[in-house]
Amino acid sequence: MSGNMSGKLYGVGLGPGDPNLMTVAAVRAIESADVVAYHSARHGRSIARSIAGAHIREDHIEERLMYPLTVETTDHPGGYRGALDDFYEEAAARLAKHLDAGRTVAVLAEGDPLFYGSYQHMHKRLAHRYDTEVIPGVTSVSAAAARLGKPLCEAEEVLTIIPGTLPEDELTARLAATDSAVVMKLGRTFPTVRRALERAGRLEDARYVERAFMAGERTEPLASVDADSVPYFSVAVLPSRIDEVAPEERPRGEVVVVGTGPAGAPWLTPESRGALTGADDLVGYTTYLDRVPVRPGQRRHGSDNKVESERAEFALDLARRGRRVAVVSGGDPGVFAMATAVLEVASQPPYTDVPVRVLPGVTAANAAAAKAGAPLGHDYATISLSDRLKPWDVIAGRLRAAAAADLVLALYNPGSRSRTHQVAAARELLLEHRSPTTPVVVARDVGGPEESVRVVTLGELDPAEVDMRTLLLIGSSQTRMVTRGAGASDEADGTVGAGSTIAWTPRRYPETP
Repeated sequence: MSGNMSGKLYGVGLGPGDPNLMTVAAVRAIESADVVAYHSARHGRSIARSIAGAHIREDHIEERLMYPLTVETTDHPGGYRGALDDFYEEAAARLAKHLDAGRTVAVLAEGDPLFYGSYQHMHKRLAHRYDTEVIPGVTSVSAAAARLGKPLCEAEEVLTIIPGTLPEDELTARLAATDSAVVMKLGRTFPTVRRALERAGRLEDARYVERAFMAGERTEPLASVDADSVPYFSVAVLPSRIDEVAPEERPRGEVVVVGTGPAGAPWLTPESRGALTGADDLVGYTTYLDRVPVRPGQRRHGSDNKVESERAEFALDLARRGRRVAVVSGGDPGVFAMATAVLEVASQPPYTDVPVRVLPGVTAANAAAAKAGAPLGHDYATISLSDRLKPWDVIAGRLRAAAAADLVLALYNPGSRSRTHQVAAARELLLEHRSPTTPVVVARDVGGPEESVRVVTLGELDPAEVDMRTLLLIGSSQTRMVTRGAGASDEADGTVGAGSTIAWTPRRYPETP
């Protein structure tokens, strides 16, 4: 190759450690290269070189890219990250000299070059300047699954790859939300990862794989691993949940009451998403069940919205037979929803020993308030206008008391086909205590395909426009409404912005004279 032509850069994936798992393309790239480069720790040894050693010739030029540090302690003015950035710049410059001289450079990378690997730092600095080819390799993720002999994910399951260096709360949330997972970079992070798995309720399912396809390989249940024995080259694996331990083989199941928020997946918390994913059975009002994706092997038990006690008893019976049951509730399950029904039945024999958990969800009042601005910015009361389970006189008394106390009101269940007078009656009652100019948020199907959020005044409120899918937020004497700017409404993307009328209640209340 002539000196005025640049050489070619190869990022060569070597696989997880066994030279037999190198691809034919990787071997050819190494054998055809003029320069073989590899990263190493300060002791000088390189796992990457040991994997590819049989294909490195005596006439190869070897470039050992030695890390200046191995722990996050340094006197570099830019700290640990600054020291590494300087190292990567210097290493890239060394390789660039070879490329400029027309030499072909093969940078060895354990696993896959672009998967948590050191090569990627060379790639970002050189690939835009030189002819570059990346040769993929078998990752430690695939190697771990192969050694465990367990599927990582199946059908519509989601696999999440997580660095163990994340904060414990973040690890917990991500582990709770996913179907399957592999946690990388253990070593010193192992105690944190173990706690996160336990907090997420996944420790029993977790498996530990150390040095897959390398000398000293080890696999075992993660719960039994001694933290002091864990090296960096190890991973935690949560395999596919499909075809795991049969419910009838468990000593007992549990019931988890899950709040899906007002519209399903976009509003789910990670913990709720994980509970729905890990359930053997889903029980709930059919409309709410339809918001949850169908999963292989998972049973769904839909019913009418008026049989809450029966639904709760059915769920608890399933749990007594060892099944993990998610009772699906819209919004927050503790706000006019299924948590009360389940706990009421669970407090009676023969269900007192069945474990029951309640997971919160975004309630309709909070969702509607966020869409409209911040009308719940100060004290507020939440009242259901449904008189199916309590007399209207009780509702009216509570409306009067809350109105007299100048509280913002969140009114749930305002109307239905069989209940048509409540909104008009409530409006007239509130006008005894509030000005007709009081801001009112009329929020319908928040988060759904027919979402409509408007801010009107109490005097303008039309009861005929309110149905069971609507929630009303009635302002206090301090609640304000204003149209921001004169541009087009941003309602389509959920922005509270130009051209939209917003409402908010100041946090500071005027002092009484």
